[in-house]
Amino acid sequence: MSWIDWVIVVVPIALIMGIAFYSKRYARGVADYLAAGRIAGRYLISVGDMTAALSVITLVAGTEANYQTGYAVSFWNAIITPVGMFISLTGFCVYRWRETRCLSMGQFLELRYGSKFFRIFCASLRTVAEMVTNAIGPAIATNFFIYFLGLPHRVMIGGVNLPCYGIVVVLCLTLAVLFIWPAGRISLIITDCFQGLLCYPIFVVIIGYIILHFSWTEDIAPVMLNRVPGQSFMNPYDISQLRDFNLFALVTNLTATLLCRANWFGNDTTNSAKSAHEQKIAGVLGTWRNGMSTVFILLIAVITITFMTSPHFVKKSDFKTNSTEVRIELSSKVLDEIIPDAKERQPLVDKIKAVPGKLTEADYTHKMSQQKNMDTPYLDAMREAMGDTPEGRMQFQKFRSLYNQMMMPTLLGKIFPVGMIGVFCLLMVMLLISTDDSRIFNASSTLMQDLVLPLFKGHLDQKMHLLLLRLMTVWVALFFLVVSLFFAQLDYINMFTTIMCAVWMGGAGPVMLGGLYSRFGNLTGAWSAIILGSGTSLAGLICQRNWADHIYPFLEKMQWVDTWDHVLRTVSGPFNPWIVWAMDPVKFPINSYEIYFISMVLSVVGYVGGSYLTYKPYNLDKLLHRGEYADGPKNISEPWTLRNIFSKLIGITPEYTKGDRIIAYSVFGYSFVYGVILVFVGIVVWNAIWPWPNSWWTVKFYITSLIVPAIIGVISTVWFLWGGIKDSRQLFIDLENRVEDPDDNGQVSDETKADLLK
Repeated sequence: MSWIDWVIVVVPIALIMGIAFYSKRYARGVADYLAAGRIAGRYLISVGDMTAALSVITLVAGTEANYQTGYAVSFWNAIITPVGMFISLTGFCVYRWRETRCLSMGQFLELRYGSKFFRIFCASLRTVAEMVTNAIGPAIATNFFIYFLGLPHRVMIGGVNLPCYGIVVVLCLTLAVLFIWPAGRISLIITDCFQGLLCYPIFVVIIGYIILHFSWTEDIAPVMLNRVPGQSFMNPYDISQLRDFNLFALVTNLTATLLCRANWFGNDTTNSAKSAHEQKIAGVLGTWRNGMSTVFILLIAVITITFMTSPHFVKKSDFKTNSTEVRIELSSKVLDEIIPDAKERQPLVDKIKAVPGKLTEADYTHKMSQQKNMDTPYLDAMREAMGDTPEGRMQFQKFRSLYNQMMMPTLLGKIFPVGMIGVFCLLMVMLLISTDDSRIFNASSTLMQDLVLPLFKGHLDQKMHLLLLRLMTVWVALFFLVVSLFFAQLDYINMFTTIMCAVWMGGAGPVMLGGLYSRFGNLTGAWSAIILGSGTSLAGLICQRNWADHIYPFLEKMQWVDTWDHVLRTVSGPFNPWIVWAMDPVKFPINSYEIYFISMVLSVVGYVGGSYLTYKPYNLDKLLHRGEYADGPKNISEPWTLRNIFSKLIGITPEYTKGDRIIAYSVFGYSFVYGVILVFVGIVVWNAIWPWPNSWWTVKFYITSLIVPAIIGVISTVWFLWGGIKDSRQLFIDLENRVEDPDDNGQVSDETKADLLK
C-alpha cells in the first residue's frame, strides 16, 4: 500500500481505539461490563449489530458461495422473508429473553431446568462450538490481508524466518482484546456503532467505483447467463442440478431460523437494551439498516464472478491485470502456503503456469457449470499432480479451499487503485475488529458466567469478577490463536461454520425455544434433545474431518465402498436432485446442511418425547416476571378486535409510540407487500402462466438486488447516522446517572432456583 492508503487506515482506527479507552470510566459494575448497564438505545444496538455481523469472513464466505450459485437461488430466499418479518415485528424469543433479565444463557438454563450441571455442560458445549467456529475468523481474515496486500508468507526478522500468517493473527487478536479490555460491552457497543457509521459512506464509495467500471449489460449479465441447463445463475426455475448451496440448504436455514432463534442469546446485545420493547424495536430496525451492506456484499461477489469467468478479461482488460494472471498468482501463492519446501513445490507451480497454454478459445466460451468452468483446468492439474493417496487427497482439499476463499482478495488487490486500496482495507480492518472482539467477548463471558461463576458458593466481589472477565478474554484470545495457527479448514466456509455450529445448534433449538415458550419442557427433554441433536452433528463433523485420510481409505481397504455407495444412493434417491449422496474419495457424501437438518429433527423428537414422559408443569410467569410476579410496569394487554387484528398480527402492542408504529408498518410494507407479494408471489404467478425468458431475469435482479437496496441504503445512511450519534451520547449520560446493583452479576442462589421450580 502507498502512504495515502496507510493514512486512510491508521487515523480512523486510532480514533476508534481512543473511544474504546474513554469508555472505561463508565464500567463500574458487572452489569455495565456485560450488558452496557441494560440502558442502550435502539439505534446504538441496531447499527452495532450490523457491524458485528458483517465480518471479513462473511464477505469471503458470501463470495465463495455466490461464486458457485450466482443470483438464482437467492430468489427463493423470499420464502424466508415472512418468517424473518414475523421474528422482527413480534420480537419472537428476543422479547421474552429480555424479560427473564438473565445475564447469560447458562443462568437462564439453570433457572429454567433447575440443574447447575446442565448449565455447565451446555455452556461448555456451546462455548467450544462457538470458539472453534469463530476462531477461523481471524485465520480467514489474516489470509485475506496476506492475499489482498500481497504480503509474503514468511518474513525475516532478526535473522529468524517467521511466518507472516502468525504475526498478522497475533496483531488481529491483540487489537480485538484492546477494544474489549477497557469496558466490555460498553466499549464494544460504542465502537461497533461508530465503525458502523463509518461503513456507510465507505459502502457508497466502493459501490460507486464498481458501478463505474463494470457494465451490467455488457460484462455482468452475459456471464451470469452463460450456464449449462440446471445450473443457471439467473433463472431460479433452472437450478435443479446445483449442489451444496441449493434449495435444500434454504429449507435447512428456514427451519433453523425458527427453531434456533434463541440459541446464541446471553452474551450479545440481547441483554443491553433499556427494555424488552426497545430490544424488539432494535431488531425491527435491522430490516432498514442493511440496505447498503447487502448491495456491497452482492457486488463484490458479482465482480469476482464476472472478472474471473468472462472471456473479456482472460488475456487483457481495462485493469492492470487479467484473470489468467490472477489465477496463476493465486495458485502459486496457495502452493507456497501449503507446501513450504521449494523443491517439492516448484513442479506443481510449473504445472499451474502450463495450464493457460493448453486452453483453447472453446474453453473460454463454453457454457460453464460447477463441474466444468474456468477454474477446472487448474484444479484438475493440482488433483493429478498431488496424487490419489490419502496424503494427496488431504493436500488437494487444502489447496481447493484456499483457492476458492482467496480468489476475491487476490483479485481486488489487483484491480483497485491507490486510495481505493486504503478505503477497502480500512473497511476490512473495522469489520475484523468489530467481529473478533464481539466473538471473543461472547465466548469469554459465557466461560466466566456459566462455567466459573457457578463454582463460587458465596457472592463474588465485583472487582474480582471484572478482573476474571478481563483475564478470561485474554484466555479466549489465546485459544483463538492456537486454533487459527493449527486448524485446517477443508470445506466451504459456510459449510464448515454450519456443521461446527450444529454441534450446539443441532440440539439446543428446542431447549431454548421450549424453555421460553412451553410449560411442559423439562430437564429430561432437554438432555434428550442435546444428546440426539448435538450427538448427530458431532458424528457428522468427525466423519467430515477424517474422511479423505482415514475413513474412506479404511472402507476402500475393507472393500465396502461399492456397498456404501449403493446404500447412500438408495436412501437419497427419493430426494434427488436436491439431495444426492454418493461415495467420493475426497469429500464426505453428506454435506453440512443435511447433517444439520437431521440433527434438528432428532432434537425436537427428543425434547418433546423426553418432556412428556416425565411431565411436570413449570411456572413460566415467574421466570418472565409477569402477572403477579411483575416488579415493574405491567405489560398492557389488549383484546383482539376487528379493528386491531392487523396491528396485533404484525406485533404492534400498546407500548408502541407513533414513531414505532410507522417503523413497524414500513417494515411490513417493504418486507411483505413489496418483497413477498409483488416481487416473489407476483413473479411466481406470472411465470406459472407465461415463463420469463432469461434476459428478463437479469433486469429483475438488477432492479431488486441493486437499485432498490441502493436507494434504501442512501436513506438509511442518513437515518441511522443521526440515530446512532444520538443514542451514543445518551448512553454515556445514562451510564453516568445509573445506580449500580452489586447483586446483579448472574449468580443464581439455591433459594431462587427452588422458588422457580415450585
